[in-house]
Amino acid sequence: MSERIIIFDTTLRDGEQSPGASMNAEEKLRLAIQLEKLGVDVIEAGFPSASRGDREAVQMISEKVKGPKIAALARTTREDIDSAWRALKNSNRPRINIFIATSDIHLVHKLKLTKDQVKKATVDAIQYAGKFFSDIEFSAEDGSRSDKEFLCDIFELAIDAGAKTVNLPDTVGYAMPDEFSQLVGYIMKHTPNIGNAVMSVHCHNDLGLATANTLAAIKAGARQVEVTINGIGERAGNTSLEEVVMGIYTRKGHFDLTTGIKTNEIHPASRLTSLITGIVVQPNKAIVGSNAFSHEAGIHQDGILKAPITYEIMKPETIGLSSSRIILGKHSGRHALKEKIAKLGYELKDEELESLFKRFKTLADKRKEILDDDIEAIIAEEFLRTPDIYKLEYLNVISGTAAVPTATVKMAIDGRVEQSAGFGVGPIDATFNTIAKMAKTKSVLIHFSVDSITGGMDAQGEVMVKLKEGDFVVLGKGADPDIITASAKAYINGLNRLEYVKRSSKNT
Repeated sequence: MSERIIIFDTTLRDGEQSPGASMNAEEKLRLAIQLEKLGVDVIEAGFPSASRGDREAVQMISEKVKGPKIAALARTTREDIDSAWRALKNSNRPRINIFIATSDIHLVHKLKLTKDQVKKATVDAIQYAGKFFSDIEFSAEDGSRSDKEFLCDIFELAIDAGAKTVNLPDTVGYAMPDEFSQLVGYIMKHTPNIGNAVMSVHCHNDLGLATANTLAAIKAGARQVEVTINGIGERAGNTSLEEVVMGIYTRKGHFDLTTGIKTNEIHPASRLTSLITGIVVQPNKAIVGSNAFSHEAGIHQDGILKAPITYEIMKPETIGLSSSRIILGKHSGRHALKEKIAKLGYELKDEELESLFKRFKTLADKRKEILDDDIEAIIAEEFLRTPDIYKLEYLNVISGTAAVPTATVKMAIDGRVEQSAGFGVGPIDATFNTIAKMAKTKSVLIHFSVDSITGGMDAQGEVMVKLKEGDFVVLGKGADPDIITASAKAYINGLNRLEYVKRSSKNT
């Protein structure tokens, strides 16, 4: 039977230390409830002695979240331990996480203590905490830069004093995976009573190696990992919960380990964390980034559509997404476009698909992403319209505060190409006046509206016009990234529809 890795989530404590990510008590509680749904084993809810707000948040979470263990951070002082107990005393599964620095760098420059003084402070703190807590964790801050023999000594003393978990932090993200793995292995081998405690690791991402170091430590024998949702935390952040969990899940044969995480809650937890903290997940972030299950390259799209395993090592449904995203852009191929058209409910002939593909590629050169509405707008314009009497060939408009709005239009009328120019009170009015003059239409424009059918600064606009001539009223639509061009297309589409209904009425 596979061993289980303990997931210690510190999003509410270390994650909150991300610049600008401070959370109030209610926000922390909401996220803690989601972490409980996610299935984490331990929630480090805060550092009670840091502030009154932190203490109240830890207390609220400890009283209302009963599934996971609720942990609080404390230094080796009695004041910190008392504060942690006051915040956690109503929890049914409280844990205290006592830390002190162990590297020579910290001992000399920060603590100004000897190694013997650090050992004594550790033992005294754990023994005092033992009066209140049955579950005690000891963390050796800056462990990856500490003397390995000293680490073994202090972990042995901590376990003898009552610690059930000993934690090795790579506090500044300095370690390399091979040396961190070797350090964990050394501690496991040279700490006589290590079998009486769980070996934990807590890695930071300053060199982008937090997940790699954590997974390497697991292979070396660590059985608790300290992580955050979306990898938020001090400086470059902490090890990402989702990366470690899905690494173990996806590579079962490599690790032969399990976690208690309900992976389909990963994406909801990521979204909630981003919403509460205001920290946007980078698009190319592993597992939870918006691009993680998105495909734009034509070769990749073709493979995904034939067999998802070609380019996806995880199913998006596993982390709580409904499906992968085929992103239509300039790198997309015919297969992806054909599949998208079918999903939208349209059936096109091969020659129509080829024509649509050319229009699609032209638009994709202007736009970063082509959305469903873009495709439907092109289909409506190309294939669902009435037979063309009028067709726009060329449009150039001059307008501005110091120029009279002027439109130059080249238009095919029953196959005959004509060109003319006209003026108006604005660029669209000038365009309409010129087209109306060329078409010799008697129709009246009774409605004009513009809508953005896609989002963003580079959105494609859709224009709708309503034309009236006698008893006939028709709608015309046009779409284009340039709103003046879209207006011209809509007006011409309306004129074509008007001619169609007029001719149809004569034949009935």
